[in-house]
Amino acid sequence: MSYIGRFAPSPSGSLHFGSLIAALGSYLRAHSLNGQWLVRMEDIDPPREVSGASDSILRTLDAYGLHWHGTVLYQSQRTQVYQNTIEKLVAQNQAYYCQCSRKMIQTMGGVYDSRCGLVNIVNARTTGAIRIRNSAKVSFFDDINRGHINVESGFAGEDFIIKRSDGLFAYQLAVVIDDAFQGITEVVRGSDLLEASCRQISLFHLLDLPTPNWLHLPLACAKPGFKLSKQNHAPAINIQAPQQSLNAALEFLGQPKVDIDHVDKMLAQAVAQFSLANVPKHSEIILAKPTGAVD
Repeated sequence: MSYIGRFAPSPSGSLHFGSLIAALGSYLRAHSLNGQWLVRMEDIDPPREVSGASDSILRTLDAYGLHWHGTVLYQSQRTQVYQNTIEKLVAQNQAYYCQCSRKMIQTMGGVYDSRCGLVNIVNARTTGAIRIRNSAKVSFFDDINRGHINVESGFAGEDFIIKRSDGLFAYQLAVVIDDAFQGITEVVRGSDLLEASCRQISLFHLLDLPTPNWLHLPLACAKPGFKLSKQNHAPAINIQAPQQSLNAALEFLGQPKVDIDHVDKMLAQAVAQFSLANVPKHSEIILAKPTGAVD
């Protein structure tokens, strides 16, 4: 089976150095294996989205020579697919409505105890969030970069939310459905989603969908536990002069720097000398520049 990878940003702001690492790492992995590299815009959380961010992200990728195969998939155009899946799961009693608040879950010890699932067997509710009956309870997997990963059993076995009480579809559901739809064979992304992989693997099993492989990259952090992110106001990368940022991202990923040239030539050289064995296996790396900005 041919390799198909992807980069799936959310349009909550401009691309920063941390997201460049994820984009570049997934791009290099796909191209080094003569595979396809797709881009998916995960735009199903309007309260967090920034107007114009989707177009800005795509322009930045293009300026950095990170050209994708095919057309961009927008999750906002696939909400009916998610809804159809949920309705089927509820009809088959594989998912149920839950009205428990975060405060209530804290009184359960921080892990939801499936109480609404027990109630629904007798007296089905039709309002609130919707949770999957997580009978798969996957608590470990093998990561191509990080090795064998074990996840705390309470988190891994929890009946997690697949549709929020505000009517928005949960990330876990949409990402699994779309990875299967696009035929993704390997997910390359940051280690902040390492534990969430177990929930996604569980959902792949529950939906009887092919499960991709996993490869998690270290996070770029300004200080321990403080990753570069849009929420943390990480500065946007320079779209006018991308060469220095590309070389900085290559160095972060343990790859040799390439000759400063046109970005397409730089990426061709980077693909030719890419070595997965040199990618750091840490969960995070503290940047010398606290902001992660590249001048």
